[in-house]
Amino acid sequence: METEAAAKLNSTVNGWSVSSAAKRLALWVFLIIIAAMTLFPILMALLGSFKSNAELTAGATILPDIWHYKNYAEVWEQAHFSTYTWNSLYVSIITTAGTLIVASMAAYAVDRLNYFGKSFYVALQASTMFISIGAVVLRPQFELMVKLQLHTSLTGVILILISGHAYIFFILLSFVKAIPRELDEAAMIDGCSKVWIFTRIIFPLLKPGLGVAALFTFRNAWNEYILPLVFTMSQPKLQTLTVGLAGLRYGIASAAQTHYMMAGACLSILPLLIVYVLANKTFMQVTSGSVKG
Repeated sequence: METEAAAKLNSTVNGWSVSSAAKRLALWVFLIIIAAMTLFPILMALLGSFKSNAELTAGATILPDIWHYKNYAEVWEQAHFSTYTWNSLYVSIITTAGTLIVASMAAYAVDRLNYFGKSFYVALQASTMFISIGAVVLRPQFELMVKLQLHTSLTGVILILISGHAYIFFILLSFVKAIPRELDEAAMIDGCSKVWIFTRIIFPLLKPGLGVAALFTFRNAWNEYILPLVFTMSQPKLQTLTVGLAGLRYGIASAAQTHYMMAGACLSILPLLIVYVLANKTFMQVTSGSVKG
């Protein structure tokens, strides 16, 4: 009887191990397929950036017959790519910094302060996330910037991008709620003001949330196309990378410059990769706070 019971137990254990191994194998196969589907377009763009325009248009080979490394130098200098990159960095960095400051202050005020109209403000922020009217607001936004005399600079684009911070506000609001209120109370007993509490206690403890919010904000500002296009139609030198990259589609005599577009697209990915690497640790962190008694 003991031998039969041991045999049944072993068969059950072996069945579980086989089932577990099969599930693990299926998961790895699925992940590899997804990774291949994600990386394949990037790999094709990278290889295409080293081809000539004729070879890339023909599409006969995957690897370049002749590696044209000069494509990157030409797109950087002749296509004014350096100017476009600087404009995109300027818009993205200023937008990210401004959004983090405004959204973090708003999150702190909503969670810690009591004032008239707070519920309406939160509902208004939520409505901007769930109600999208798209390009309908472009004209009034542009006319507003014309009245403010900001339509001939990238400042108008930055202000509009900063104003659309609803999802960043809710991200930071959840992080502020996780910070114990006892820290505020202890600081107020010591005579600290609300501004001191926010700048010296709340804001430093928001670093993980600020990292995640900065990543999303920088990515959206970097990839923004419609607003910079509208505001820089009469100012080619102010065009951002996305607008300038789309302009590379046609070169002299309206000939498609696909190889330049590939090289420009690969260069445009680098800043985003750097930001992702720098902000990667923030996804693994959580806000923590303790009150020593």
